[in-house]
Amino acid sequence: MSTPFPFTAVVGQDDLRLALLLNAVSPAVGGVLVRGEKGTAKSTAVRALSALMPGVDVVAGCRFSCDPAGPDPACPDGPHEPGAFETRPARMVELPVGASEDRLVGALDIERALAEGVKAFEPGLLADAHRGILYVDEVNLLHDHLVDLLLDAAAMGASYVEREGVSVRHAARFLLVGTMNPEEGELRPQLLDRFGLTVEVAASREPDQRVEVVRRRLAYDDDPTGFAARWADEESAVRARIVAARQLLPSVRLGDPALRQIAATCAAFEVDGMRADIVMARTATALAAWAGRTEVLAEDVRQAALLALPHRRRRNPFDAPGLDEDKLDETLEEFGGSDEGSSEEGPSDDDPDGDPDPDGPGGGGQPPQDGPDGDSPAGDVPAQGEPSDDGQAPAAQGAGEQSPVRAAEPFHTKVLSVPGLGEGAAGRRSRARTEHGRTTGSRRPRGALTKLHLAATVQAAAPHQRARGRSGPGLVVRRDDLRQATREGREGNLVLFVVDASGSMAARQRMSAVKGAVLSLLLDAYQRRDKVGLVTFRGSSADVALPPTSSVDAAAARLESLPTGGRTPLAAGLLRAHDVLRVERLRDAARRPLVVVVTDGRATGGPEPVALAERAARLFAADQVASVVVDCEAGPVRLGLAGRLAGELGGTAVTLDELRADAIAGLVRDVQGTSRRAA
Repeated sequence: MSTPFPFTAVVGQDDLRLALLLNAVSPAVGGVLVRGEKGTAKSTAVRALSALMPGVDVVAGCRFSCDPAGPDPACPDGPHEPGAFETRPARMVELPVGASEDRLVGALDIERALAEGVKAFEPGLLADAHRGILYVDEVNLLHDHLVDLLLDAAAMGASYVEREGVSVRHAARFLLVGTMNPEEGELRPQLLDRFGLTVEVAASREPDQRVEVVRRRLAYDDDPTGFAARWADEESAVRARIVAARQLLPSVRLGDPALRQIAATCAAFEVDGMRADIVMARTATALAAWAGRTEVLAEDVRQAALLALPHRRRRNPFDAPGLDEDKLDETLEEFGGSDEGSSEEGPSDDDPDGDPDPDGPGGGGQPPQDGPDGDSPAGDVPAQGEPSDDGQAPAAQGAGEQSPVRAAEPFHTKVLSVPGLGEGAAGRRSRARTEHGRTTGSRRPRGALTKLHLAATVQAAAPHQRARGRSGPGLVVRRDDLRQATREGREGNLVLFVVDASGSMAARQRMSAVKGAVLSLLLDAYQRRDKVGLVTFRGSSADVALPPTSSVDAAAARLESLPTGGRTPLAAGLLRAHDVLRVERLRDAARRPLVVVVTDGRATGGPEPVALAERAARLFAADQVASVVVDCEAGPVRLGLAGRLAGELGGTAVTLDELRADAIAGLVRDVQGTSRRAA
């Protein structure tokens, strides 16, 4: 087994280390979600935590880690006799994003269950993680059916495995820790709320700190054992502090003033439900225990809010997690009341010069809020300046270019689905053959059997019972008799937006409406678990503003900063989109695309631009790519070029006004009907 990087050797990342340590002190806090860019020691810190966790007492020989002080009466390895137990290190179990359902919850031997009536059960990762840590790297990429299983286990503290009437249940209480890069997509709201705390991490912009990161990493890579030995004393000190905090935790008093501040803070930030209040209370209590106190202070409540509330305030997927600290301080001051001992223990909120506890990460529970990069600006608009080739007067942003305009308010849309039956990744848009959904038939299993079709299995085995010498009530079942259920559900698609950003689209009111329409479709794509991509064209070329990704909010950010101006190279935009689809087809052939072209159809630049665009459109029709053209043409004189383009694409056209929910219902029928006629 490789030597893990020492937890205390991680440079900086005070909030991350504090959040993990609070969960080690009080697992009831509910786990940690770590959000941040790649290469910021997210996984390193999480894997290092397991070495600091106190050992656990388990029933000797139990595969499900039953507590000898109170064994699970329904344990598949039970009943357990009192007495024999052993102490082992706390486990950290990693759940790969591509794991199967059986790997997560365990598997039953269906053949033995049918033929012999024996519950032969092989435990999964949830059983291994019981009373330990379940770690999911890139948790935002986890498939929906695995997310559903995690939600059930987290809510009930148990895992259920059922196969055609054969059921096994075992306890599954674990500390859930996930890491993710927001650029690759967001989490489902239900799973997001299951994480007690969330932390945003970023690489330091301070040269000295970056030098120390590199120095320590190189030293560890050269000699992991020797490096860990040099940090052994610090590791032992933090481990002892965790044990002491756990022992102190039951004695910590959460008084009415602190409870009032917690309730007022959650109400002021309009978080949904009551889970935030409970998590804040547990976090504040753990902070006090970590600081060696038996009284929860206002500073504990403030730090608990900064860790427990940011991810619970999002109203839509385009909102960045965060908390207004000025509003937080005002709320805490307004509802502070009397807080015994606050002037004696630790610095107050009004005393920025108070020295934090120097002992360990986060000191007395209040780590520095501003890291070396804390004052770096966020949300910078990308550099602009592609010159126009149509002779327009120069503008502030460059010749023929207008500054970006804000999108209009998004609206609710109905689904645009890809016709036919796909086999792509699970989602909520188009019909597909999936592992989950309604049963539509049966087939012989390819590999391990996962979903038994009982009737088809019995039907296959029944004619052979006399030849197999059946003499008792049991059915003689052979492996060749087993039938896998085929199911139909929904898949996620690749929705590729091809957006006209030329001068003919540059009227501010119209471009605002166009962005609002695309934003509405992006929100729909987020809810339906699609990948999205964004191609824009203006001037003399087309650009891939966003390669296909699961991060819908990244697409929304690129759309918001999109400038307009110049000619309309429609053919270039379509050809670039066709190239994007070709590359994505090599990466994921099962994910079917839906192309949404947003334009007025007025191609300009070069010889015969409209004819060239129509020839490019016929490439999509030849590949039978489902497509929709959002016609943005306005004014009293309409050329109908967008409609002609839709015909060449083999799709359908819809105006901005028709894009709203009621009109899209007819649009779906048109898209499907057009595709059936083409087939």
